[in-house]
This record gives sequence, structure tokens and C-alpha cells, in this order.
Amino acid sequence: METLTELATALGVWPGAQWLRASWVAYLVVNAVHIIGIALLVGPIVILDLRLMGAWRHLPLSALAPLLSHVAAFGLGLAVLAGAWLFTVRPAEYLANPAFGWKLALIALALANIAVQHANPAYRRALATDLASAGVKLSAAASALLWVGVVIAGRWIGFA
Repeated sequence: METLTELATALGVWPGAQWLRASWVAYLVVNAVHIIGIALLVGPIVILDLRLMGAWRHLPLSALAPLLSHVAAFGLGLAVLAGAWLFTVRPAEYLANPAFGWKLALIALALANIAVQHANPAYRRALATDLASAGVKLSAAASALLWVGVVIAGRWIGFA
């Protein structure tokens, strides 16, 4: 635990953290980038998950999936980079916040679910044929719930 405390202290004095604490405009912009990243991540993921579960059957997965996946990946990158930077403003407080722990755990589970989906031949087959198996639908439902849970946990951080 001491190493984690030392890391939090080091992050808190990082020049980027000091800049965000000193400039409300910089903090506002980085926070906005984090929110935009979340929107670009969760929106496309939930749309793709709903399509895999059977919504909008007239829209082919083979056309939707690559676009939505790429937008979501870009959003994930923005959200992670901006979120990590925001974390440095008050690292010790975030580490002590149970909602932050839940958010990280849900992100880890959501990313693991993505890895399982992409390694699953049935998932790749669903994207090519527009026919999702029960397992693919279950994984899509888990994905949607996990990412919405990440957003809820993120909002909870400010209230915990």
C-alpha cells in the first residue's frame, strides 16, 4: 500500500496535474475531452450491442460493426487518456473513493468482455452473417450493461 501512496503523491505533483489544478480552463477542456471520449465509446458500443441482440435487423452488421468499433476504440483512447490526466489532480482522494474502484473494476470487466467477444468465432460469424447466437447476444447484453455501469460509477465518484 505504501507504494500506491507514493505513486499517488508523485502523480499529484506532476506538472500536468499542477497545471490542471491551477487553470480552470485547462481542467474544463480535459474534462470535456473525457466526456466526449465516453460518449464516443459508450454510444457506439451500446448501438452495436443492441444490433447484436436483434434491434435494427435491416442494418447489416457487416457495415455497422467496423464503423462503430473504430469510433468506440477512438472514444476509449480519449476517455482513458483524459481520465488518467484528471486522476492526477486528486489521486489519493480517487484511490480512497469506493466508486472509483467500482469504475475501474467495471472497465476491466468490459474490456475483458471485448477480448472474449473478439476471440469468439461465433462473434466474427455474427458480424459476417447477421446471425448472432445466444452466446453472442448474451455477451452483447453484458457489454451494454458493463459500459452503462462504468458511466454510472463515474457519476457516483462525485457523490461518494
